[in-house]
Amino acid sequence: MPEPDTSLSILIIDENRLRAAVIQDGLRDAGYNRLTVVHDVVGIARRISDISPDVIVIDLENPNRDVLESMFQLSRAVKRPIAMFVDRSDQAAIEAAVDAGVSAYVVDGLKRERVKPILDMAISRFNAFARMSRELEEARSQLESRKLVDRAKGILMKTRGLSEADAYSLLRKTAMNQNRKISEIAESLITAAGLLAPPEDT
Repeated sequence: MPEPDTSLSILIIDENRLRAAVIQDGLRDAGYNRLTVVHDVVGIARRISDISPDVIVIDLENPNRDVLESMFQLSRAVKRPIAMFVDRSDQAAIEAAVDAGVSAYVVDGLKRERVKPILDMAISRFNAFARMSRELEEARSQLESRKLVDRAKGILMKTRGLSEADAYSLLRKTAMNQNRKISEIAESLITAAGLLAPPEDT
C-alpha cells in the first residue's frame, strides 16, 4: 500500500477545542504537520475558500439536523475528501452523508489512533469516486462527439454526394488542417447547415 502524502494540508473544523486537539494529535502522530484548526463554523465556506485545504476533517459532537444539513451542503460544494466524526447518528443522516459526498462518516469513533486510518480511507474513497465520475464524463463526452460526427457525415453525404468513408475522411482532414477536434468541426458544420437550410413553411 502506498505511503500517505504527509505534505497534504488538512483543515480541522471543530467547535470543541479538546476534541480538535485529539484530531491534531492523531494527525501529527501520522506525520501530518500542515494543519489548520477552525473552531467557529459561521462563515466556514469562505474560510475554506481562503485556506484551500487538500482534505477536511469535521468533528460534530452532538449535531442537530440544521448543522448536519449545512455541513452536507458544504460537502457537496467543496469537492475535496471529507472525514466527518459525529457522536450520534441515525440511518437518515448516514444516507444523507453518503449522498452529500462525505468520504468517511464515523459515528462515535473519535480516538487519536483512529484518525489516520479514517483520513486515509476518506482520501482513497474520494479519489476512487472522482476517478469513476471522470470516466463517466469521458464516456458521455465520447458518445456526444460520435453523435455530432455521425450527423455531420450525414450532411456531407447528402449535400456533397460523398460516401460515409469519404465524408469522415473530409472531416478528419479539415480537423487536422485547422488543428481542431473532429467533433468541433462536426459541430461547426451542423450549425452552418442549420443556418443555410431553407426556412420551413409555416
